[in-house]
Amino acid sequence: MPGEQEEGFIIRDRRGSSPGADRPSPGSSPPQAAEKEAQPSSAGAETAGGLPVTFASFVISLGSSSLMLMGEQLDPQQPAMPVNLPQAKEIIDLLSVLDVKTKGNLTTEEQAVLRDMLYALRMKYVSLTSK
Repeated sequence: MPGEQEEGFIIRDRRGSSPGADRPSPGSSPPQAAEKEAQPSSAGAETAGGLPVTFASFVISLGSSSLMLMGEQLDPQQPAMPVNLPQAKEIIDLLSVLDVKTKGNLTTEEQAVLRDMLYALRMKYVSLTSK
């Protein structure tokens, strides 16, 4: 009709559903499965390989990246990365911030992994920069 303006548009995603499934019936509650998908659990997070992501694995991943940036060849099958000390120091600083911000909130195992990784990375960094 002349003079009427459209206020907006509606998008209906019908992938993998039957007709009418995208519109809940009046008075019905949303399915429980949809609620579980909408609330991801940090404890159950998994990597593409299916291994759980934990604080310790996160610290080890960052530490490995820093070691590789300092010239360590962690996988003999792969070519060595070029040394990039400023970027390695950024990762060490990031782990230092994590250490300060998580003080008192980690398990003894998590604290040990973080403390040991920081010690190893700092010693390696100092040995490379003092040459």
